[in-house]
Amino acid sequence: MSSALFRTKNVEQSIQDTEEPEHALRKSLSALDLTVFGVGVIIGTGIFVLTGQVARNNAGPAVALAFVVAGVVCALAALCYAEFASTVPVAGSAYTFSYASLGELPAWIIGWDLVLEFALGTAVVAVGWSGYIRSLLDNAGWHLPAYLAGRDNASGFGFDILAAALVLVLTAILVLGMKLSARITSIVVAIKVAVVLVVIIAGAFFIKGGNYQPFIPKPQSVAAAGNLKAPLIQLMFGWAPANFGVMGIFTAASVVFFAFIGFDIVATAAEETRNPQRDMPRGILGSLLICTVLYVAVSVVVTGMQKYTRLSVEAPLADAFKATGHPGFAGVISFGAAVGLTTVCMILLLGQTRVFFAMSRDGLLPRFFSRVHPRFKTPHRPTILLGVVIAIVAGFTSLSELAELVNIGTLFAFVVVAISVIILRRTRPDLPRAFRTPLVPVLPILSVCASLWLMLNLPAETWLRFAIWMVIGFLVYFFYGRTHSRLAQRATEPAGEVPGPQSGNVA
Repeated sequence: MSSALFRTKNVEQSIQDTEEPEHALRKSLSALDLTVFGVGVIIGTGIFVLTGQVARNNAGPAVALAFVVAGVVCALAALCYAEFASTVPVAGSAYTFSYASLGELPAWIIGWDLVLEFALGTAVVAVGWSGYIRSLLDNAGWHLPAYLAGRDNASGFGFDILAAALVLVLTAILVLGMKLSARITSIVVAIKVAVVLVVIIAGAFFIKGGNYQPFIPKPQSVAAAGNLKAPLIQLMFGWAPANFGVMGIFTAASVVFFAFIGFDIVATAAEETRNPQRDMPRGILGSLLICTVLYVAVSVVVTGMQKYTRLSVEAPLADAFKATGHPGFAGVISFGAAVGLTTVCMILLLGQTRVFFAMSRDGLLPRFFSRVHPRFKTPHRPTILLGVVIAIVAGFTSLSELAELVNIGTLFAFVVVAISVIILRRTRPDLPRAFRTPLVPVLPILSVCASLWLMLNLPAETWLRFAIWMVIGFLVYFFYGRTHSRLAQRATEPAGEVPGPQSGNVA
């Protein structure tokens, strides 16, 4: 029983499964496409919203250092992802990596976790995008009825039609093909990066040195909360993270980490990359480096333009320009935020469909969803299913408090990938590795510790919700996935029989 739960799918078999005609994705992406995807999903809600929140509440002008800390945590994980994505160029990201090293049950757990992370992230970003669009429409004198904006308190009914429509349109684009998705993303990312550069360059002329004083404000202890909204580390050890001071920087880092979520999604496109051994490390590390530099520059500029105590929590970049008497720039930034969130939503949806597709191809989910479109060579069935479900969720739910589940899901994936690198180095030292994570096992262990540290700074309420989702996942695995797994069916075949492409529970 226990050996079956931890049976591994070797790398050669994983790659062989990608060559089955009915389950093979089209290879069309380059290193530039991957980098654009990474930048497209990383630059979004974090840089346009979180900068003001953490500067005002946690770190002051030292928010730039918080972005550096969060970037270092992601860089440690990115080096592990780069090795796996180039060694095992198969859709599924951390799910596929853990299947090859930790075994089937851990792979299922991380796959189930990623489904939650990407689905919730897509819905949250879609709702945020809707808010920016409504703001722009209001400025133009066009007002949506309250019941179509998801906020009709009078009737008790509301459906965010803009958020749902965005998800459905992006679903259609993803069905039509990865190259089309890459082209649209390239255009949108160019606009988004241009807006960020406008903030950095134009804002630099309005910096006042006095706004940086003090750069690291004096620490203020956080009162004990004693409830589920308190950080888990506070409930476990009675230690409350500090606002401001040096420890305030680390508290801020656990918040702004949300701004970096996305580079790991690049790994889900490994199977659709023309030269994954060369291009995956470039795409993952390149996009992370670019975004970290932009984040630090923006945070330095915005805290120099306006005193951190007066920064807006909702729209810090736009409001900082308004405060300096330049509202025209604020309109440009709002437009850039709305455009930028479009790509974030699309790439999160892309990542989820690829994980779902990979789990289906392995039989852990119904194999009906693992057939690709005969013309577009995309996993159209899970894309349509998930797109419709997420559109409904985004339409009816604000999801504001659930956004932290995206953080914990990503950090959990980071932990699993780092451990998997160590295990696969020991069990399969013979594998050709185009990119090798340096300083193994020291660097992966540092990645695990850093990720766990940020997880402990998340609210206990988030951990509880995460645990509930995991329990549901265990039930699905034991009642369906364990017996329908292709590895399980191969194990029951007569000795010497070679399973063909259609072995398993094919719908």
